[in-house]
Amino acid sequence: MSEQGKSWLRRRIEAGMVRGLTRAYSTVRVDPEKFLMQLRAAYRMPISGYHGVYSLKIGEIDVVADSVIRGGMKMAAVEGAGFGLGGLMTIVPDLGILSAITMRTIQKLSLVYGFQFNTDDEIAELWVAAASAAGVDIGRELLEKEVVNRFVPRVIQRIAVKASAEVVEKWAGRVIPLASSAIGAGLNYWFVRAWGQRAKMHFRQRHLLLRQRAQQEALAAQEQASLPTTTS
Repeated sequence: MSEQGKSWLRRRIEAGMVRGLTRAYSTVRVDPEKFLMQLRAAYRMPISGYHGVYSLKIGEIDVVADSVIRGGMKMAAVEGAGFGLGGLMTIVPDLGILSAITMRTIQKLSLVYGFQFNTDDEIAELWVAAASAAGVDIGRELLEKEVVNRFVPRVIQRIAVKASAEVVEKWAGRVIPLASSAIGAGLNYWFVRAWGQRAKMHFRQRHLLLRQRAQQEALAAQEQASLPTTTS
């Protein structure tokens, strides 16, 4: 594929990602209560609320997270096979739906590791995780200076730039119409797997950090309680 063709494809991917992620920010949201019921029923997680995941073994949580990622990968593959029949002509609507599937997967992973997204700060953290999944490093100073309604669009733009560079070579195969259905399924499968695994590591590290901090605070409280009291 020529450099000019790659540049055109990259611009298309970047624009599609911006539109898809912006739409996902506005309309795509996992219902935490319904997902909690799914975690208890389908994954047999013995929790009454998301705080309960901190009492589980990290390996148990990882198993559920991997299952969530596989579910997103399968949905993305089916979607990619359908839209892939149109080759590059369908790449923009394809990316819109793929963005929604990816963001829902990231939201579910956030909940699996005990992080909800009810407040502006939590929503911002969710998009920090999305950026991490895309391989984009968002400086803490940006998060601290920006309100969420300005922060998220700037993060989306950075994600789109990074993602377009990452996938342009892989998506270039869709110029072959007869093969584009299988290629589209495979590329979408790869996309959600890569982003899902990165997002999982982001939330897992945050989870372990909070768990370690809670243990340290509990030990400090025990030591404080064991100190002899003095009377005047």
